[in-house]
Amino acid sequence: MTTPETPPSVLFIEDDAELRRAIVDALDLESIVVQALPDAAQALAALTPQFRGVVVSDIRMPGMDGLELFSRIRELDSQIPVILISGHADVPMAVQALQDGAFDFLTKPFAMDRLINAVNQAQDYRTRALAHRALRAATEAAAHANALLIGESAAMVALREAIARIAASDLDVLVEGETGTGKELAALTLHRLSKRRGKSFIPVNCGAIPDHFAEVELFGQTLDGSGYRRTAQVGRIEAADKGTLFLDEIDSMSPGVQVKLLRVLEERTLTPGGEPYPVDIRVIAASKRDLEGAAREGAFRSDLFYRLNVVRLRMPPLRERREDILPLFAHFLADRKQGTEMDAYAVSDPIRRHLMEHSWPGNVRELRNFALSTLVNAPDVEPAATPSPQSLTDRVDAFEAALIREALQAARGNVSEVIARLATPRKTLYGKFKRLNIDPADYR
Repeated sequence: MTTPETPPSVLFIEDDAELRRAIVDALDLESIVVQALPDAAQALAALTPQFRGVVVSDIRMPGMDGLELFSRIRELDSQIPVILISGHADVPMAVQALQDGAFDFLTKPFAMDRLINAVNQAQDYRTRALAHRALRAATEAAAHANALLIGESAAMVALREAIARIAASDLDVLVEGETGTGKELAALTLHRLSKRRGKSFIPVNCGAIPDHFAEVELFGQTLDGSGYRRTAQVGRIEAADKGTLFLDEIDSMSPGVQVKLLRVLEERTLTPGGEPYPVDIRVIAASKRDLEGAAREGAFRSDLFYRLNVVRLRMPPLRERREDILPLFAHFLADRKQGTEMDAYAVSDPIRRHLMEHSWPGNVRELRNFALSTLVNAPDVEPAATPSPQSLTDRVDAFEAALIREALQAARGNVSEVIARLATPRKTLYGKFKRLNIDPADYR
């Protein structure tokens, strides 16, 4: 799997300077990148779990020997391939090292082709291991990130699909939506699904930064009698270097700060202290207003809007996805009570009616606060008589099934009436009938 773009990389440890130079020269001829060190302690200090190459080490060295170095590397990352070299034909030592996980064991003197072949094989192993690790991390991140955007409505399914597409592009994104719709959650999901997921996600509440503090907070500089100078505090933009900068409530940013931000976004450089400093950032901006309309009305800089509006993402309000209200409510209850003895809930009729009839102007945030308030307002929400060991998914399903059965009973099996009561699309409701094993005919 090694290619001309990713040549083998070797960290070589040998205390004999003459032998060290000879092996480095031989590996150089094969276009193998070599970092040669005289002792194991220096090598261990240079290694991290992100090391992409192969370790080749002599065994007998002063101080920490090669076997101890090998053991320490195994503790750091068991998938870093280590090739051990010994000046003695010690068969038991070689067998034990290979059983302990050494990639190969060479006895001096050895043919250089033997070492080069071992290095190439070890590099292929390391490349595959890191690729598999990255894929697993991306899969886990995607599953976790998408799990945060709860809901099976058409709007939420489309939103998750859009986020997955956009995340891979590394383009700047403008997220628009009412208060409480989850704009920061969408931004965080974009970050976690992107190639920048291992770097910083830096949120900035633009509406909370006054003009006189913006220079320090955002740009890491301050103005004095001699001009701009760098501050001890790292600005938020610089802190997001190689990662994602989330500009929340950008519609509230003052005009003066908008001008300075536009320059940074266009040039991707900062000038703290007057010296240009390049920044590699992905920008995700969020607005509760229609930013295009605000720009048209002169309430927001049009040039900054066009700079931010590379890809636009709209967060649907809760009233447009009412079928997600019940699963969200159940999720907030279950999430809050984790670690307590309350594993199931009996919800009163007034609360159920409120869930389905309220317009939820505060969207998901309002629903979450309402769910939490029910926990301290007994007897509206009480622990069920029998604790349940079910998973969160099972508890949400049980909660939905109870509401649907109650609605069917009240409507005497009339599906159209149930649709009206639960504000749920017909297709979605029939999908729940099938998944939850509910037959409306049983209630007629």
